[in-house]
Amino acid sequence: MQSYNNSLVSFAEKQLIFNTFAKSKEKYMNILLLGSGGREHAMAWKMEQSPLCTNLYIAPGNAGTEACGQNISMNINDFEGIKTFCLSKSIDMLVVGPEEPLVRGIYDFVKQDTDIAHIIVVGPSLEGAKLEGSKAYSKILMQEMNIPTAAYREFNIESIEDGLAYIAQHTMPIVLKADGLAAGKGVLILDNVEEAQAEFRAMLSGKFGAASHTIVIEQFLKGIEFSIFVLTDGHDYKILPVAKDYKRIGEGDTGLNTGGMGAVSPVPFVDDVMMQKVENRIIKPTIEGLKQRKITYKGFIFFGLISVEGEPYTIEYNCRMGDPETEVVIPRLQNDLVALFATLDNGTLAQQLIVEDPRTATTVFLVAGGYPGDYEKGKIMTGFELTQNSLLFHAGTKRIDNQLVTNGGRILAITSLADNIRDALSISNQNSAIIEYEGKNFRKDIGLDLL
Repeated sequence: MQSYNNSLVSFAEKQLIFNTFAKSKEKYMNILLLGSGGREHAMAWKMEQSPLCTNLYIAPGNAGTEACGQNISMNINDFEGIKTFCLSKSIDMLVVGPEEPLVRGIYDFVKQDTDIAHIIVVGPSLEGAKLEGSKAYSKILMQEMNIPTAAYREFNIESIEDGLAYIAQHTMPIVLKADGLAAGKGVLILDNVEEAQAEFRAMLSGKFGAASHTIVIEQFLKGIEFSIFVLTDGHDYKILPVAKDYKRIGEGDTGLNTGGMGAVSPVPFVDDVMMQKVENRIIKPTIEGLKQRKITYKGFIFFGLISVEGEPYTIEYNCRMGDPETEVVIPRLQNDLVALFATLDNGTLAQQLIVEDPRTATTVFLVAGGYPGDYEKGKIMTGFELTQNSLLFHAGTKRIDNQLVTNGGRILAITSLADNIRDALSISNQNSAIIEYEGKNFRKDIGLDLL
């Protein structure tokens, strides 16, 4: 079992790791990265540093990714368009950031086309992406592999009366989950029977479109959440730095849920004892479940976990990296990311050693006024040149006439590294105060609950 104590790795060891990676491919690579958020900017920033990366293209990218490579105006779900571009630029590696192209089957599309089947695709097959694409599918896998998770049942429009009766006798609070992708909005935690039944009806009536044709009803677990990421070739795996994100809009974890207001890595309560439980009870059985099903999986698995009185339970899987967790995980990862991706294709993943920066990373997200409700775009942003000692990962930004403007709800992730959470957060908060635009909002307490 690998160590999780964040100990320093010597320069000689790092050089050995790099040399091993450098020999893993016979040629340098042209890379296409799909996505436009902070996750993709962090990945582009890391991949651009690799000596194995010849040309990096980001589709569609944002105002930050243009400093790492060339932004390409392209629909990430236009598979034929992606093929045409890959052939025109002699793409060797396709890295898929968001979940939608994976759930739609981009891996299978590439591998079944003889013109582009040689391209390394970082992401699972259509069947593997069901881990995220279907809550019911993932629950079945957890159940079959005895992976600890909340008790559940699933219902559809044909079993609506059974579902209403199930809610009526269920202990509150109760969790309702749309089975499919619902842009992060398909999970409801409800405190009374009448409200839960009303939402259950609304979901089955199309509240989240096709995503809620099937509803998973879960037991509510009370505890503290954290995020584990592994890179796997479907047989072997490597665990990446652990993180914790913060979803609520308000300080003290109050207000509406968002796509993420910040994150921290490492997580103090996720110690060696907890990680051994996670690896033995959750990660290994998940990988074994993929192997038993003969599922092709060459990419990331995100494990959304919760510690309940010191015992880990699985809330959900994602088939890609999380956001904003990527913005703290990637800066702490000292490996060559491109070379690490290459091992998914050449069968050498098991031989690699993950090297973590021993410092703490904290990221703070600047968001638009009104977010996660209605908000305006196009607000002029200033102050970037005045920031110090932070990495600025763009999410909802674009450049108009050489001027940076807001272009989304979550706009900019400000990541800082220091010896502890408090110092890292202080740097991020200082730089968050420097960036200016109309309606700016951010949380100042990311990670403080862990002290």
